[in-house]
Amino acid sequence: MTEPSTGASAIPASVAAESRDATRKMLAEFWFYFSQNRGAVIGLVVFVTLVIVALAAPLIAPHDPDLQYRDSFLTPPVWQDGGKAAFLLGTDAVGRDILSRLIYGARFSLFIGLVVVTIALSGGIVLGLVAGYLRGWVDTVIMRIMDVILAFPSLLLALVLVAVLGPGLVNAMIAIALVLQPHFVRLTRAAVLSERSRDYVVAARLAGAGNIRLMFRTILPNCLAPLIVQATLSFSSAILDAAALGFLGMGAQPPTPEWGTMLAEAREFILRAWWVVTFPGLAILVTVLAINLVGDGLRDALDPKLKRS
Repeated sequence: MTEPSTGASAIPASVAAESRDATRKMLAEFWFYFSQNRGAVIGLVVFVTLVIVALAAPLIAPHDPDLQYRDSFLTPPVWQDGGKAAFLLGTDAVGRDILSRLIYGARFSLFIGLVVVTIALSGGIVLGLVAGYLRGWVDTVIMRIMDVILAFPSLLLALVLVAVLGPGLVNAMIAIALVLQPHFVRLTRAAVLSERSRDYVVAARLAGAGNIRLMFRTILPNCLAPLIVQATLSFSSAILDAAALGFLGMGAQPPTPEWGTMLAEAREFILRAWWVVTFPGLAILVTVLAINLVGDGLRDALDPKLKRS
């Protein structure tokens, strides 16, 4: 009487073990191809370091980012001051420690990238799935709207949207997400068009799966690889666009320690206080470069056509 139950329980256990082994092999294969790109590994290390710095900002920042030292206006970088470190990267025009503001600014940059990519990716997937699966007039309407958005320079369109919505970090993130969304829509639609006629989709349809299940449970998982790569690259684009809007005074507003806003506040001191512009600019450069390198590595690891032998 116990043998049937033992055999019945052994089958799910073996299936679960095979699933775990397949997952391990898939992750091992992904890391193998990803690690072949040394630039991607370096970018990943820099990005992880940035995340740690952002999360631990209250612990590692030497000063309050908004605290003004009235006796230290535009103080140049000082590594030692009376035997102890003080203002390692100098201060700005109102006496705030630049290093502390850069550390807290990492939080805003990561938050901006995460929110923008989440909004753009979610909306792009839904619209792309609907357009690619339903086709017909629905596809035409959605894609023509996306074409209109793509016809405008991205930064100019973001500026117009922020001008309509009002200056501020939240409105800037919404505007940037709307500008980036057409890329996800077009990419999702192209992937759906290539997948919708495959045998596994036809089999699921014949088995009685509805349109929603076919789109989100059957087709979408097989379209995620290019979307992950695009999301990574859009992460860096979001940081750049947010910095540009902040520099133009349409993004985060002072005294928010956002890197673009820091650059805007330092414009008039470029010639006589090089550090107030150099360090925020380097922070943006290093962050965007690291994310782009990670995106290249993800493309190599997730695209079978680009995998190296």
